[in-house]
Amino acid sequence: MRKIILTSLCPLPALLLLMVVACSNKNGDGDLYWTDPPTAADTLYQNPLFEPDLADPSFVRASDGWFYAYGTQNTWAQGIERITPIVRSKNLVKWEYVADAFTQASKPSWHDGGIWAPQIVLNTDNGFYYLYYSNSKWGDSNPGVGVARSQYPYGPFEDMGKVLDAQSSGVPNSIDQFYIQIGSGRTKHSYLFWGSYAGIWGQEISSDMKTLTGEKFKIAGNGFEGTYIYPKDGKFWYFGSNGNCCEGPNSQYRLSVAVADNIRGPYKTKDGKDIIDNGQEGTPFLQGSSAVGWVGPGHNAEIVRDDRGRYFILYHAISFSDPWLMNNPNGATRRPLMMDEIIWGNDGWPAIENGTPSSTRKTAPYFE
Repeated sequence: MRKIILTSLCPLPALLLLMVVACSNKNGDGDLYWTDPPTAADTLYQNPLFEPDLADPSFVRASDGWFYAYGTQNTWAQGIERITPIVRSKNLVKWEYVADAFTQASKPSWHDGGIWAPQIVLNTDNGFYYLYYSNSKWGDSNPGVGVARSQYPYGPFEDMGKVLDAQSSGVPNSIDQFYIQIGSGRTKHSYLFWGSYAGIWGQEISSDMKTLTGEKFKIAGNGFEGTYIYPKDGKFWYFGSNGNCCEGPNSQYRLSVAVADNIRGPYKTKDGKDIIDNGQEGTPFLQGSSAVGWVGPGHNAEIVRDDRGRYFILYHAISFSDPWLMNNPNGATRRPLMMDEIIWGNDGWPAIENGTPSSTRKTAPYFE
């Protein structure tokens, strides 16, 4: 029997629906699909994308066609502790909670800290999803980076243990890791970058996704955390967060950018200054404004190019009027998931409209 599958958000006229049902009884096989043009709900979006919180986000487009995003461990509401929350979306606009990457029983135990700043990586060689994470407390003397893996983007994730910590790496505040693979064949190299306000460092990492090789090298000074590097047009664009992430409505967290011809640097600002110098930020890219209602934007996720050639960046920010989880000024800063379009200018440099988070309806990314 033929099935009628309605994919439109708008109801079909009653007479047309009757005609379709009548026709469906004349043939014995196949499905009949109805599709209508997308509505405004599919083509527009408005920040925030997901609440109450998805701090330090990372996302991947999984083999099932969904986008999965991951955030820092936080207590969303009384009695609801999320240990690396996972949310998913078909279009980067409408998100739904799926699961936590870890339970209290499976949470990494090699260090007694919170699971912060996750980064999800799909290894196309073996099909596994690798979840890098920081394991740290505020003021931690020996924080570190670990990795877990799963066959599925929604978990369960099995911890593979520590990759590095401050003592083993010689880098204070060894958190906020970023994995990247570049090249192909004999020129393929994988790197792990890390660091938070004590210099940004990088080192090659082996195909087991855990073992560091070679010597570490420094690419940025003491003004950065939340490293993200985006290869484009033969260059490497460094996006780093500056300032304090978690001071509620007073947060001055912000994003700046620098560029290099080699992944190892030097990374320089638009006016040629090297960000390896302590105190030297990148070229301003995104900063908050109480006038638009959002402050403290930063620790961006991956950049994605949609199927019409537009670029979008996901990040977290703080609502100026509603800045605290559980409305508790003595607790955690609330950092919902945000998105804005990147425009690459005639000079080749990336920018966001007005340099601030958008607070009005915008054209959504398009994916086939």
